[in-house]
Amino acid sequence: MTPHPSDAGDPTVRAIEELSAQIRRSIADLQAADERLAHLAELRARGQSWLDIVSNESRPLVVETITHVLENLGETGGRFRREEALALQRENVSTYRIGQLFGVSRQRISALVRVRDSSPDRGV
Repeated sequence: MTPHPSDAGDPTVRAIEELSAQIRRSIADLQAADERLAHLAELRARGQSWLDIVSNESRPLVVETITHVLENLGETGGRFRREEALALQRENVSTYRIGQLFGVSRQRISALVRVRDSSPDRGV
């Protein structure tokens, strides 16, 4: 049986922790955006124009918050996906099987691993 790396040095565990923290931040940001949406709907119901509503909305705008949340989740989720694929690869799981597990092609898994292997922080 292959020994498991300690959690402190396991890049996949770090990626899990980063993604978990990002999810918590995203939930808080989206809850705040949802509250602001209720306020925007209330202003509109009172007869304000969309131009007045958006012009007077404080920053970040709801649309900016949503964009920021999606970008951050995409980035941290992508890192997690790469690290998880690499962890499976280190356990000698084939790219075909990893693709099955992830619901993508083996070519997509090969691309994920290749991107990670050629990144500057890998010393390659």
